[in-house]
Amino acid sequence: MAVRRLHPEQPAHFAFTAENEAWARARIAKYPEGKQAAAIIPLLWRAQEQAGWLPEPAIRYVTDMLGMAHIRGLEVATFYTMFQLSPVGSKAHVQVCGTTPCMLRGSNDLVDVCKNRIAHHQHELNGDGTLSWEEVECLGNCANAPMVQIGKDTFEDLTPSLLEAVIDGFVRGQPPVPGSQTGRTASCPEGGATTLTDATLYDGSGIGAWKKRFEDAGPPPSVLPLDVATGATPPAAAVTAAAATVAAVAAAAPGAPAAPAIHPAALTAMANAGLVKELNERGGGKALSADELEKMKSSTVLQAPQFLSAAGAAATTSDAKPELLSAPRDGKGDDLGLIWGVAEKLAEKLNGMGIWHFDQIAKWTPANVAWFESQMDGFKGRIDRDKWIEQCQKLASGWRPDGNVGERPKG
Repeated sequence: MAVRRLHPEQPAHFAFTAENEAWARARIAKYPEGKQAAAIIPLLWRAQEQAGWLPEPAIRYVTDMLGMAHIRGLEVATFYTMFQLSPVGSKAHVQVCGTTPCMLRGSNDLVDVCKNRIAHHQHELNGDGTLSWEEVECLGNCANAPMVQIGKDTFEDLTPSLLEAVIDGFVRGQPPVPGSQTGRTASCPEGGATTLTDATLYDGSGIGAWKKRFEDAGPPPSVLPLDVATGATPPAAAVTAAAATVAAVAAAAPGAPAAPAIHPAALTAMANAGLVKELNERGGGKALSADELEKMKSSTVLQAPQFLSAAGAAATTSDAKPELLSAPRDGKGDDLGLIWGVAEKLAEKLNGMGIWHFDQIAKWTPANVAWFESQMDGFKGRIDRDKWIEQCQKLASGWRPDGNVGERPKG
């Protein structure tokens, strides 16, 4: 960083105007007792706005207001390049961005304009004291490079002739409108918008149109191994659950025609669309867990008309329920805690659902598993991972593990 020093010629004194004095007192009052020194930057900036630059008496005046040592004020003023320590042009002080994007887009030519139009050296006033300039670091609008800042405003997309016009406007007392000087809005492409040019993408007129197309077209003729939208295998639990239930319904009706396959991308889309209504109904801004979302997706897909017609029957999620009992047989249920991974609380929950015996779980089909996992938060994939069905088939046959917490499945 360049060494910044006070200008050799300083005014005799400085004082805020009555309006600025009241503003400064109100600003100081916003800070807790003993922390008023934190107001030094806004107060120095107000002093600079009043004087046009930041003279040394203004630094002393502000530090006295804040009860600070003068050297502390000097440290702040000399550190931040936003503070002008020497007089600047009374009509415009042009700060030219010289960082890489602006340099690549022609900021050196803008510097030449300032040297020829204002003064050869930075921080040097022109002949009548109305203009000055300096080169600064990034001004934060690289997409509209090259640019300059004058006061609080930036002027972008400049060429040498456009900068001349900007300076002429300040000299006449008629500054141009800040922003791009080529007419573009913000940082939009120079030739106009290139994306989102179709108003139906954002005006709401197309809401639900894609879903209706799915309903009108019916199920596609074949299933591709990958999601054509993303190139990846659809990971959603809803897709797995729906496919399993299709197989179960088809198996239950051997005389029925083969069920047309449903593209996994369509199932995923239906699940995501179905969430909108439920999420709106939830209201209140309550966040949903990942498990709750997966449960809602699964339920939505299983009840979708495309899914049901593809199976050739008016099946619903209730058709996939496993055998559930209102009470244990002979008044005594099996010790479900012998299933590896089932602790006391989970065993009680299984009983509450009507699951009391090993042979109930041993007979589960993929559709039964899909239904069960849709009812349980955090269970996606757990039945298969912990091999519940295999465990229960052994337990139902009379086999018992060595311990009372089950035997961890292998593989």
